[in-house]
Amino acid sequence: MANIKEIARIAGVSVTTVSRVLNNHPYVKEDKRRAVLETVERLNYSRNINALHLLKGRTQIIGVILPMINHSYFGVMMEGIAQEALKSGYQLMVSQTSYQPEEEQRMLEMMRNKQIDGVIICSRSLPLEHLEAYNPYGPIVLCEEIGPRPMSSVFLNHYQCFQEGIRYLWNKGHSSIGYSISRMEGPSSSRRYEAYCDMHEELGIPVNPSWIYDHCLDIEDGVLLVRRMLEQADRPSALIVTSGQVAAGILLEAGRQGLRVPEDLALISFDNMPISEVLGITTMDNGIYTMGASAMSIADELIRGTTSSPMTKEIPFQLIERSTA
Repeated sequence: MANIKEIARIAGVSVTTVSRVLNNHPYVKEDKRRAVLETVERLNYSRNINALHLLKGRTQIIGVILPMINHSYFGVMMEGIAQEALKSGYQLMVSQTSYQPEEEQRMLEMMRNKQIDGVIICSRSLPLEHLEAYNPYGPIVLCEEIGPRPMSSVFLNHYQCFQEGIRYLWNKGHSSIGYSISRMEGPSSSRRYEAYCDMHEELGIPVNPSWIYDHCLDIEDGVLLVRRMLEQADRPSALIVTSGQVAAGILLEAGRQGLRVPEDLALISFDNMPISEVLGITTMDNGIYTMGASAMSIADELIRGTTSSPMTKEIPFQLIERSTA
């Protein structure tokens, strides 16, 4: 297999000139550039990309950890990451983990072994203490609030966002408020539950655990939630739904079951997906695309050395009033 020295000998140029041509350096005379490229083509030369990565000290590849790809929330976040990566010249290596710790661990090990430059974690199961141990090997950017820990993060204040949703429903005359969520054990879910309990205490209304609907991810889950709710002797008059897809399922099934929205059941969804706009669902826009793009931008700054300190960015939220609350 040809190497750079062989190319330089045949092309009649220096090894430095060959290196400049292969790296698209602008300051090379056109006749020398042409001689090098012709020699490369004739010898069918292929650069050892691993050696190039070692030389540059980075791969221009970012690892992305997310539990599922086919969910609208993570799809929009990935779009933000991907668009920013494209602008910054990075490729993405995506690991769909299904919240399996060993899959998250595999991506961290790739960073430790210099196969990728950094990791963006959209959602996780590994504890923060475990992630911190990988700080020496590259930047880790989490899409959640992590407090003063020495890692970078982009986050929505789920506590305040949830509080605003509950207060909005209360001001609309609702005192029986439930909510749906994808999983109770996540860090963002914990903050939402705290907000739910604290707001109920502030408003002087009891928390009804049977009005908290877990494992709700898609339209079908929204349909099943309505059916389950109708079987309850005592049911909420309003719901905060942490997924636009689930809210769409609730709205469609409510209509089939003869429930009027918002008269019999008021809805506020999160995410502000296109389906929420099409169906007129009142929504908390929590800036998912911006979160993904900001996470990628922070990772790029840390990799390039623009900053060496962990970076934190809070994404603002906005209540969009439509017809379901």
